[in-house]
Amino acid sequence: MRSTLLSRRDLDFLLYEWLGAEELTKRDRYLDHSRETFDGVLDLSAQIATKYFATHNKLADANEPTFDGERVHIIGEVKEALDAFARAELVGMTMDAAVGGAQLPAVVGNAAFGYFHAANVSTAAYPLLTTANANLICKFGTPEQIERFVDPMLTGRFHGTMALSEPQAGSSLADIVTRAEPQNDGTYRLFGHKMWISAGEHDLGENIVHLVLAKIPGGPAGTKGISLFLVPKYLLDADGTIGERNDVSLAGLNHKMGFRGTVNTVLNFGEGAHTPGGSAGAIGYLIGEAHRGLFYMFHMMNEARIGVGLGATALGYTGYLKSLDYARSRPQGRPISEKGSATAQLPIIEHADVRRMLLAQKAYVEGALALNLYCARLVDVIASPESDTERDNAQRLLDMLTPIAKSWPSQWCLEANNLAIQIYGGAGYTREYDVEQHYRDNRLNPIHEGTHGIQSLDLLGRKVPQDGGANLAALGAEIGRTVTAARSLADAALAEQLDTTWQRLVAVTSTLWGAGDPELTLANSAVYLEAFGHTVLAWIWLDQLVAADGKEGDFYDGKRQAARYFFSFELPKVAPQLDLLERLDRTTLDMRDAWF
Repeated sequence: MRSTLLSRRDLDFLLYEWLGAEELTKRDRYLDHSRETFDGVLDLSAQIATKYFATHNKLADANEPTFDGERVHIIGEVKEALDAFARAELVGMTMDAAVGGAQLPAVVGNAAFGYFHAANVSTAAYPLLTTANANLICKFGTPEQIERFVDPMLTGRFHGTMALSEPQAGSSLADIVTRAEPQNDGTYRLFGHKMWISAGEHDLGENIVHLVLAKIPGGPAGTKGISLFLVPKYLLDADGTIGERNDVSLAGLNHKMGFRGTVNTVLNFGEGAHTPGGSAGAIGYLIGEAHRGLFYMFHMMNEARIGVGLGATALGYTGYLKSLDYARSRPQGRPISEKGSATAQLPIIEHADVRRMLLAQKAYVEGALALNLYCARLVDVIASPESDTERDNAQRLLDMLTPIAKSWPSQWCLEANNLAIQIYGGAGYTREYDVEQHYRDNRLNPIHEGTHGIQSLDLLGRKVPQDGGANLAALGAEIGRTVTAARSLADAALAEQLDTTWQRLVAVTSTLWGAGDPELTLANSAVYLEAFGHTVLAWIWLDQLVAADGKEGDFYDGKRQAARYFFSFELPKVAPQLDLLERLDRTTLDMRDAWF
């Protein structure tokens, strides 16, 4: 029976026919792997996601975590799923073998983890955060920190979080006030409050490892004074066993419209609810050097941003597959030419507008998945470069594409969920079907790990002008190679359409930065993000067409038709956006509070 989580046929095409994942096994880092190990992990992930994660998705949504004033209660199926995930040694599937990981390529790891997002995005959030937490500690922590805290994460005993936001600061991290006071023994005592901390308190494992941004008194102002600390829920004794409770306490739970199975918390540090060593203050251990915390945390945040994009993609993808099955099995209406006749009703997939909605979903979700796996393969090249030039180019491309990989799926795979509901009709809005939950879950992703506005400022304000536009040039070179290759296709006109759009986007970018007014340049950055994202996705689709050239069968014909849809229905939306940007429009910039 075909899975309604993800399409394995699509994954095989993207991994092996398009991205050449098998070629990675020739690089030193991945010599121990083969197509067989890659397929084995994909098969195992699909099985565990189907058996342990998907089976309690609706149950966790209907029975969200509760707090009785002493402990958080979560349905037992969540722990069963996480234990199965850990037993399969999937927590560290892409981590270094030196720390106990399987050292799989990220492109395979992302494809595998997509199954868990699609099956149950709320439960998948726990290992997602834990893996990103462990990766940061491995990169910037000490050998002792890795041994004492990462090793137990890989076996599922410990879980991880990231604690950035504060009630008064939100996304403005320069304004955080959590402080870390140095102690004579080299540790720090932390005092402050953190908000919107996913997985911040639970009993799903023996311990929770918080990575906390805080400021050391006397340090530089703003973001330059932020340091990063490892703050466990429970301190560890000398032999690594669980010791006394740290001064980290739960102030309350946040109740979101989606991701209801992921406990979301307000945490207090140093409130005196617990007094380790007889004193108030949460004991923390500095990660790396003082005042470089935001730089370190961006390692986890960027990984999480790509993870959010993957989660948004998977939710859109499973909604698409379910609405496709529904459209094939739901009889309603007759051909326009036979209205009023006694002929049998048609499956609704035979109606042109339903096919339009299905084709839009296909274009969105398959394009988003391709973009995410492309970015993951860049991570693999950076981790195992064959030359400095190759590594530097891959890093530039990844820097350029990360805001798109997070924001585009969060917007357009949410639209796929919206269309899935529409295909179900009135049934789509009922809790008896999955698609309404997928929409609610996915609606959080435009906010997770930075809103569209934040991603747009990162893209236009930082990534585009960085190093004199080198990132933009690197992406332009890749798009140019695809355009050249696509000019020999039957759909060669699409290559010219993309080339024209890209060249205009570059010209408009120059106009924006030539205005001499950064505030004006960034006033419409969200429009720029959308135009840029659609252009990138057109490139991703055109590159898939190149990979499918000369291949026959329904699968490849479907790819070609989805690409044609994107170029006919979606890419033309970019032109009026570029018109607006080129005018350096001041409408939103000149609006005043009193006029609302």
